[in-house]
Amino acid sequence: VDSENLLKEINKQGAKNNRVIDCLLQMHIAQEETKFGFDADQLIILIENQLHELKNVRICGLMGMASFTTDENLIQKEFANLKSAFEQLQTANCKLQTLSMGMSSDYKIALQQGSNMVRIGSLLFGERNYTK
Repeated sequence: VDSENLLKEINKQGAKNNRVIDCLLQMHIAQEETKFGFDADQLIILIENQLHELKNVRICGLMGMASFTTDENLIQKEFANLKSAFEQLQTANCKLQTLSMGMSSDYKIALQQGSNMVRIGSLLFGERNYTK
């Protein structure tokens, strides 16, 4: 979930269906404008001040996507920032379990930084074919 509006809509739909929906909050860690998510301050405000109002969502963790680059130092720094936020956001009302970072091209760095969920579809299934 990359925005407060989307989180509120998920909560609304969960309430309609009498369900609690597990969610990962996406933090914007990349140096790219094509990627989205919360910044660290927004996450703190959300978890400390607004989470108690959202009865039909359960925040299970954080996720983030590093910059699309071959600069491993930059990727490591971005993942370290996400790991730091993950640790900082552990509170009495929010026990985060999942730290999702790393894709096929950078999963090894993500694992070194503490990721416990990687997305490696391209590595397993090959590159996407975008033809119609």
